[in-house]
Amino acid sequence: MRLIARLRLEGLSTVMLRNIHLTLEPSERLFLSGVSGSGKSLLLRAIADLDPHQGEVWLDDRPRSRLPPPEWRRRVGLLPTESHWWAETVGEHWPTSVTVPELERLLGMLGFEADVRDWSIDRLSTGERQRLALARLLLNQPQALLLDEVTANLDLVNRERVETVLEEYRTTHHAAVLWVSHDLEQRTRLGGRRLVIHDGGLEPESCN
Repeated sequence: MRLIARLRLEGLSTVMLRNIHLTLEPSERLFLSGVSGSGKSLLLRAIADLDPHQGEVWLDDRPRSRLPPPEWRRRVGLLPTESHWWAETVGEHWPTSVTVPELERLLGMLGFEADVRDWSIDRLSTGERQRLALARLLLNQPQALLLDEVTANLDLVNRERVETVLEEYRTTHHAAVLWVSHDLEQRTRLGGRRLVIHDGGLEPESCN
């Protein structure tokens, strides 16, 4: 699979959004903000093909409609505000193809020891679940990342860990990143294009 890909929205519309046209180049990070209920999460879920929508989403020359949903969601990885877990232990959620050094390095960057794979999901805090969900997502090597307030429930140390991991992944894999964040300081500090959802459409974020 060729990792480098452009993410393109053509006329994407949902119950709250209308006729969204947007292109993210490989390695581009775009921050998305907007008032609560404006449709930020709905947009990410529509791109990931999890909610009803009109229009089309492309990865270079591959439209969403021509790929099986599981394959699309592997290539366009969504990390929601609240992660979902379906097995009893953390390690049961890792891809079978992942190598031990690769896994241990990523877990270490996120503040975990290798034995976290044996932990019960029930013992995880909200922040631990979010960091481990990020590891699970990146181990699938998506071509584009859809991030929904991924650092909102993290302390400063773990926020920096997550930002470092995401920056390394973006630059190493040339992944397009669409990141919903209410944190103005974060959006300003990390840089990149910044848009806001307003009245069902996208507008440049004011720097004032």
